[in-house]
Order: sequence, then structure tokens, then C-alpha cells
Amino acid sequence: MNDNTLPKDTLLVIDDIPENVKLLLNFLTNAGFKVLIAQDGEEGIRTAEYVCPDLILLDVMMPDVDGFEVCQILKSEPRTKDIPIIFMTALADTLNKIRGFELGAADYITKPFHQEEVLARVTAHLNLRRMQRQLQTEIDIRKGVEKSLQNTADLLTERTIELEKRNMELDAFAHTVAHDLKNPLSAIVGLAEMLVNDCTGHTSTLEKLKVIAHASQQMFNIIDAMLLLAGVSKKAKIEHLPLDMAQIVSQVLQQRLLQEIKEYQAEIHLPDNWPSALGYAPWIEEVWANYLSNALKYGGHPPHLELGADIQEGNMIRFWVRDNGIGLTPKAQAQLFTPFTRLHKNRAEGHGLGLSIVQQIVEKLGGQVGVDSKHGQGSLFYFTLPRI
Repeated sequence: MNDNTLPKDTLLVIDDIPENVKLLLNFLTNAGFKVLIAQDGEEGIRTAEYVCPDLILLDVMMPDVDGFEVCQILKSEPRTKDIPIIFMTALADTLNKIRGFELGAADYITKPFHQEEVLARVTAHLNLRRMQRQLQTEIDIRKGVEKSLQNTADLLTERTIELEKRNMELDAFAHTVAHDLKNPLSAIVGLAEMLVNDCTGHTSTLEKLKVIAHASQQMFNIIDAMLLLAGVSKKAKIEHLPLDMAQIVSQVLQQRLLQEIKEYQAEIHLPDNWPSALGYAPWIEEVWANYLSNALKYGGHPPHLELGADIQEGNMIRFWVRDNGIGLTPKAQAQLFTPFTRLHKNRAEGHGLGLSIVQQIVEKLGGQVGVDSKHGQGSLFYFTLPRI
């Protein structure tokens, strides 16, 4: 503790009349206060600036420097401007009281003193001063917290912008690499298929060529998926148009998945009518292709698939496909739409991008994806789109 640091409830009495000083000193000291005395205005100013008391009792009528001037000086100094000042005066003039309040005085005490009144007023203003200090402390703490939060927010914004830039660069790089790989890989796929068709009489060679053709086709499918994912991830807006869902589903079943449907001997039930929704047809075709391909691969033996749609609250439509597979555990459901996650590693090959692409497509079109499944009871995969 510094030498000039005083305990709480330190009072400074500035008065040039010894009788007044003695009276105040005795009963205020007995009341538990530490009392300092200054016998003129100049001494009072020096003492107040040095010790910063908790409260000042200031006589108005003093020689040389009167109480009004003392008050004005103390209120102009940063170190003493917040100290409450109670004027002591025998003047009953209202104008003088108004002048004191205008200069920043906290209160007035009229001479001759009534000890109970002096004690009550001093105690009240000390309590008020404590509350003001506590409030200021809380304000300072809050400002510090707000500044810290703002600094954190600024840092997060900066990091977010940096990450978005890196992601854009990565997307552009992935798109370029995938696009550059697609052309030579197309040649490999085509040549491998030609060699398989032309190869006769060499069973071992034929099997190796089939492996090459199959592997190259898988790589081709992965590149297509990466290009689609890069396209969906772009910031460009897509125009939402009315969808002919019957035509989209028919195209997926009769062109893209016809071979799989025959291979798995699947039975597929379609609704008589589809409700009208808004979206982007090429992307919705990919959604159905992914959902139906998974249902064929992971459905029952043989797969029995049912497709349908429900009108939902909030002017949305839920489109769905239900299979007769083994269903999914809660843990598996939680991981479904994570990139590079596969439904069942022991049954079908895949790159694990399909459902992640589905989620990005549907969310960009203003909908949601999900699955309802119980282990051993099949699964219902769905996506929602805005209704027309």
C-alpha cells in the first residue's frame, strides 16, 4: 500500500472556523470515519489532490479562495472530479445553493449543524459513491470482455475468410485435376472395353483385361463424382424451376440404373402421381440416382423398392425411397452423409461421395436430407424440396 493510500470512508473537512472543525472532527471520528482537516481553500485543494478522500465537507464562506472556487477547481481535475462534495453554509439563499449544484456539489448542510443530519447525509453519499465505483468496475469489466469478444470475432472472421479462400483454391484445383484426368481415362476405359471384346481364347488375359476395364470405370465414376461435387460447391446461384419428377425418375431407372435393376432382379413400385416441386433437374437426377443405386445395392435379396412423396408443413415436399434391406444402426445413420463414408463395406464397391453430394445438392436447393431406419426393418431415405 502506498503512503498516500487511505482506508475507505476518509473525510476531508475544509473550514476556516476552528469551532466548526472541532465539532465535526469529534463526532465524525466517533462515528468511525478517518477525518482530515484543511483550514483554508488552498490547503484543502492540495490535500484533496494528494489523498483523494472519499468525501469532502466544504465551507462556502472562506477568505481568499471560497468554497465555490475550491469546488470548481476540484471538479476540473481528473483525480478529484468524482469525489462527492457537501457544502456547509449558513446561507439560506437559494441562488447560492443552485450555484453550488451547478458546480458539481452533491449536497448542502446548513449551519448550525445537526449531528444526526450530517451523519445521515455523509453516510448516504458514501454509500452512493461505493455503488458508483462498483458500477464503474462492472462497466470496465464488461468493456474488457466486449473488447476481448470483438477481438475473437475479428480473428474468427479473418480465419473464416482465409479458409474460404483456401477452400475455393482447393475446389478449383480438384476440378482442374479431375477434368484433366477425365479425357485420358476415357481413352483407357474405351480401349479396355475394346480389348475385352476382341480377346478370345486367352482366359487368363481376358480376366486381367476385365479387371483393368472395371478399375478404370470405377476411377471414371469417382472423377465424375468429384466434378459434380465441385460444381455443387460453387457459389453461383442455380435457378429453381418446376420439376417433372416422373420424367426424372423414369430417366434414372430406364437409362442409368437399368443394368443394376436387371442384375439385382429388383422390383420397384412408383406412385401414380408426383406432386410439383421446384429444383434443378440435373441435380435432382443425381439425387435419385444415388438413393436408388444404394437401395439396389443394400436392399433385400431381391430388392423391393417403393418410391413416393408427401406434402410437408412449411410448403415443402418430401420425396422418398423405401427398401427392404437390413436397416441401419443409429451410429451408421449419424455418419451417412459424411464424405467418403460407405453404407456397408462388405457388399458393394463405392467411393463414399454419393450421399455427401446428395446432401450438398438438396441443401443448396433449399431442402434437407435424412433417413428413417431401424436395424432389421429396412430404410427410408428422403429429401425435401420447396413446393410450387
